[in-house]
Amino acid sequence: MIVWLASYPKSGNTFLRSLLSSYIFSKDGNFSFELLQNIKQFPAKSLFQEIGVDINNDEEMYKNYINTQKIFNKKDSIRFLKTHSCFFNTKQFQFTDRHNTLGVIYVVRDPRNIVTSYSYHFQKTPQESLENLLSHQVLAKDHRHCTTNLGSWKYHYNSWKVFRRFNKYLLVRYEDLINDTEKTFLNILKFIAHLGRVKFTYDKEKFENTIKTTGFENMQKLEAKGNFVESKKDKKTGENIKFFNMGVKNDWKKLLDNNIKENLEKELGDEMKELNYL
Repeated sequence: MIVWLASYPKSGNTFLRSLLSSYIFSKDGNFSFELLQNIKQFPAKSLFQEIGVDINNDEEMYKNYINTQKIFNKKDSIRFLKTHSCFFNTKQFQFTDRHNTLGVIYVVRDPRNIVTSYSYHFQKTPQESLENLLSHQVLAKDHRHCTTNLGSWKYHYNSWKVFRRFNKYLLVRYEDLINDTEKTFLNILKFIAHLGRVKFTYDKEKFENTIKTTGFENMQKLEAKGNFVESKKDKKTGENIKFFNMGVKNDWKKLLDNNIKENLEKELGDEMKELNYL
């Protein structure tokens, strides 16, 4: 069944995928770009093409979210999927259901740093980035991914909390993942064992290799060579896939205009206090 790695964009999802793919899908815990292919993004065009859904028809894809997950899923094993989608279940469309989902690991980041990161990566003004965070957004389709319902930052964060009532939700602050990687990642592995209803054990040497080879500073050095570290061809589709983009380490206190900061804290104050950002 699926464990979702959910996050608003620029919140550290790729770092989490790097840790998990290194520890779970390698023999020794050493990171390599190929390992990231084990944790795919949803919704992705390739998954819908497998069941004959028209990838140019967004409504048809929404209707087939569950059917796609049934094909992808293996109930006798844990499967990981990354998503930037908000969680939405309506009478017309279901994002997922209890037959396909085991739980969710939700990665959250201080929205003040998301604004500055958005501005840097998407060449937007801070004001434009602020407006994006506060309003309903849809990520446009590209050569690999389908249209993704993002929502506002506030809606996105709150929507996934529905899994808390079933004890199938783990909240991970990006700042903790960076500043105390060992403890935070260990808690993540324990949560996955809890979801799988297995006794938690871990390989100490493999764990240490994972922490070492996915270190933020080391990854930043690699990314400094270009916008993305490396591009390789997908074996199935032949497409060039850009694997890694950790994002800049930024400090909103130095970069964010005071008016934007105050507006953000006013609109998202309840959530930021809940997350100890205020």
